[in-house]
Amino acid sequence: MNKHSYNPDDTICALATAAGVGAIGVIRLSGKNAITIANQCFVGKNLTKVKSHTAHFGRLVQAETIIDEVLATVFVEPKSYTGEHTVEISCHGSPYIQQKILETLVQQGARLAQPGEFTLRAFLNGKLDLTQAEAVADLIASDSEMSHKTAMNQMRGGFSKEIANLRERLINFASLIELELDFSEEDVEFASRPELHALVSNLHEMLRTLADSFKTGNAIKNGVPTVIAGKPNAGKSTLLNALIKEDRAIVSDIAGTTRDTIEEVFSIGGINFRLIDTAGIRTHTADLIESIGIEKTYEKIRLASIVVYLFDAITTSPESLAIELAEFDALEAIVIPVANKIDLADTSVLRQKFAAYENLILLSSKTQDGLNQLYERLRAVVETEVGRDDVIITNIRHFKALSDAAQSLEQVLESMQLNRTGELLAFDIRKAIYHLGEVTGEITNDDLLKNIFGKFCIGK
Repeated sequence: MNKHSYNPDDTICALATAAGVGAIGVIRLSGKNAITIANQCFVGKNLTKVKSHTAHFGRLVQAETIIDEVLATVFVEPKSYTGEHTVEISCHGSPYIQQKILETLVQQGARLAQPGEFTLRAFLNGKLDLTQAEAVADLIASDSEMSHKTAMNQMRGGFSKEIANLRERLINFASLIELELDFSEEDVEFASRPELHALVSNLHEMLRTLADSFKTGNAIKNGVPTVIAGKPNAGKSTLLNALIKEDRAIVSDIAGTTRDTIEEVFSIGGINFRLIDTAGIRTHTADLIESIGIEKTYEKIRLASIVVYLFDAITTSPESLAIELAEFDALEAIVIPVANKIDLADTSVLRQKFAAYENLILLSSKTQDGLNQLYERLRAVVETEVGRDDVIITNIRHFKALSDAAQSLEQVLESMQLNRTGELLAFDIRKAIYHLGEVTGEITNDDLLKNIFGKFCIGK
């Protein structure tokens, strides 16, 4: 779908609720003739004369045959989701009834909507910008409190306002520089270079911060990748089973039982974690399958946001633990060291043994003592990364556009440092403005809109 491949004068209809049998179904109708078409098959009040945002009980008929008793809710343009006349018909949730109503609406002049066409019309009619439209899809797909809050914040325009403000400030300076070009022979300066440098430096830092939030935002959207790593027989599989409260992984006293990675999703405080149990890390093994599993372990660790490093509190010395944890120093992941098997020793002795590690968690995978402390640490790590009111990027398209805009601003700073001409400054500033416009939809193309809205469900 794209904004040029369909007639905006068409009136579209679709089932807005999930397909299948249910208590009720809702059929959405939108377009300049939506109210007229609905009225032609509605027996009750004259829908063309009712007020906006009112619901009316009546019968939906095909010719003289009653299909169902329905509730028709009328939204008069521009006060609707799409900005067009809209009618939502609530009927009984029989697939047969829903199909007959759609057939009737098509017979009266409507056509079936394409995927995402209602939201596309909302975008084209200025009811939503592109980031808000994309947030609608994220909101529908949200499966945790954190992903819901992130999508809701974006749909309400938090991210859009931030980008629009940055873009407007750049446009103002670009206009002043281009005005200078018109008076190039008079050697005048309308745009203060120190002010421009301060603005561009500030904007560049803000864009980099937004772009850098993508890793966290993507993790929130898809589940925070959390790897349980450690040596063989450290109790990793027992810990995974304890965390998800299910016997998902095979537990054995034989070292090297886990040969492949095991992934499960669980939630803590509204945050989804994608928990990954891995093969035990050891330098030498004669088992080919186990060695492949160890390679996969390192691959998962490199991609993780959080690494729960589990070790045997009884057999591990503080010196060897320091060497083991040093292997993770180059990672961007947050490493949480966890001393396991505390049920086999006096915890006060263990605390003294590992006193150098202030953030160490003492835990028993077997008895689950200390498990709540690990839950709390995992939740706190993500909330600290996100912050309460931060704008978080969850969309790879936004990440790329913001990164491109930041790169253009880097070129502006370089040009100013080298005292390059106003033409080059204006060119790079315009590039940054263009990339910011890509985010919110001031700059679009048909392929982009097709890609975004084609992923929506039919009735949204």
